[in-house]
Amino acid sequence: MIDHEPDYRFSLANERTFLAWIRTALGLLAGGVAVGQFYVSENDNNMYKMLGVVCTVVASAVALGALRHWKAVQTAMRRDLPLPTSPMIALLVGGVCVVAGLGVGMTVL
Repeated sequence: MIDHEPDYRFSLANERTFLAWIRTALGLLAGGVAVGQFYVSENDNNMYKMLGVVCTVVASAVALGALRHWKAVQTAMRRDLPLPTSPMIALLVGGVCVVAGLGVGMTVL
């Protein structure tokens, strides 16, 4: 299959999307570190550390998925193929729901 250079505007749009996913992953990572390291509770509950771990795991998954999706879209554009679908939105929504559930569970306990 012959690759060709796509219109630079499409490549830049793909890069902006990738950077938006990375920004989201960095936000999750910062939140995970903040909750896991700096939140001090009265009874030394390990739930906060677990919430921090979940945030960092979701952040890592989003960052790796973003790289994978960026490469797949770039390859598809170079080969004039349809753009691939991505599980990133479902992954992020699921991860945020788990984090929110843990957060609610910690405030109830």
